Amino acid sequence: MPLLIKNGRIITSTDDYSADIFAADQTISRIEKVIDLNACPTGTEIIDAAGKYVFPGFIDPHVHVYLPFMGTYAKDTWETASRAAIMGGTTTLIEMICPGKTDEPLAAYELWLSKAKGISACDFTYHMGVTRWDELAERQLREVVKRGIRSFKVFLAYKGALGVDDRELYHALKLARELGVVVTAHCENETLVDERQKELLAAGKTGPEWHEPSRPVEVEAEGVQHLMTFAQMTGAEVYIVHTSCEEAIRAAQSGIARGVRCHIETVIPYLTLDNTYAQKPGFEGAKYVMSPPIREKKHQSFLWDSLRARTVSTVATDHAPFDFETQKTMGRDAFTKIPNGIPSVGNRVDLLYTHGVATGRIDLHTFVDAASTRAARIFGLRGKGTIAIGADADLVVYDPAYRGRISSKTHHMATDYNAYEGWELKGRSEVVMIRGSVMARGGKFVGKMGHGRLVERGGSYE
Repeated sequence: MPLLIKNGRIITSTDDYSADIFAADQTISRIEKVIDLNACPTGTEIIDAAGKYVFPGFIDPHVHVYLPFMGTYAKDTWETASRAAIMGGTTTLIEMICPGKTDEPLAAYELWLSKAKGISACDFTYHMGVTRWDELAERQLREVVKRGIRSFKVFLAYKGALGVDDRELYHALKLARELGVVVTAHCENETLVDERQKELLAAGKTGPEWHEPSRPVEVEAEGVQHLMTFAQMTGAEVYIVHTSCEEAIRAAQSGIARGVRCHIETVIPYLTLDNTYAQKPGFEGAKYVMSPPIREKKHQSFLWDSLRARTVSTVATDHAPFDFETQKTMGRDAFTKIPNGIPSVGNRVDLLYTHGVATGRIDLHTFVDAASTRAARIFGLRGKGTIAIGADADLVVYDPAYRGRISSKTHHMATDYNAYEGWELKGRSEVVMIRGSVMARGGKFVGKMGHGRLVERGGSYE
């Protein structure tokens, strides 16, 4: 059905103006100061955006939906995760494919794709995990890239599991450079983490509050420095995921100054939570265990400053949803067994607006750039992340006057808790459209499951 959005204030990463938008056949075809309804096809749906912003659909470039981890599986499915994303204004998700060391890359890609295709309500694509390097893996990785997946994921952590050694890292980066693929990387020194974990557990320090001391900021910064060296030697373009602290950002900036093509991501938990949450009494702190860990509060100011300066390119979630009562409790006797992750795919945009825009920490353009536009450019999501004629009609009518609170009783994620329980929100996505179809309206999901499609991608166009 054709759509006409009237009276809205259009905000992109660079522009701010009032105009009407007409969309048909899944794309934006007209943007004019005033579009007369009488000049539109019969049956055109009108959306009145008076007093509201119109943003491009938001993109979360780092989520886990199907995720085998620590002997269990992430709680969300693509049905629940995509619905939660849409309700929070996110119209495209990029999921991490995380094959085991013995898994074949192509089979892993097909498995992850099967979990979303025909099920997801929002659009989606993937980062292809590289967890081994041999002739078969290289051949299959080339095939995955031919199928349109133009980014890899490597872990410099999780020794003996997902982590790559230096030989594997070197060859993955060389292949990426050859194919024009961006390599996303989890940067922590796996040996330092492993040894510190053993020492803490041996000393009887088993609670969730010891998770952060087992992988302090120095360990993350060293991982970034390591990646920068390999990226410089191979010429690969890299993207550091979930950067949590000043030291890691400065290590990345040092590499960039030497000519490394590098992008920096942070995630909404690092901008809004601090390590006192993981230190909550009893076992409550397990709700806030993720890797790298949430840090001391002093790092938040540096992250916000870096975001405002656009040194930090994107704000993602690293959404990794595990129940508290039945999954996080696997680590009651040892923090190393707590499934890592803070579910937040449904809250990212509103938290970033509430604690960023509404507080004056960032402006509206930076908000759109970090939560949508930059991810589209880095990962080659053509037609996404912008409002322009010919672009996909992924649009969010956002109400800055809305006031509400976050609750696990009303969120759309499948988890039994919300890390932001009771937090106030100032603003929400009032109407969410994906390729011209209205998927959410007035706080209710009104879309069709299976509407989402695998996004065609080109190379980075930063």
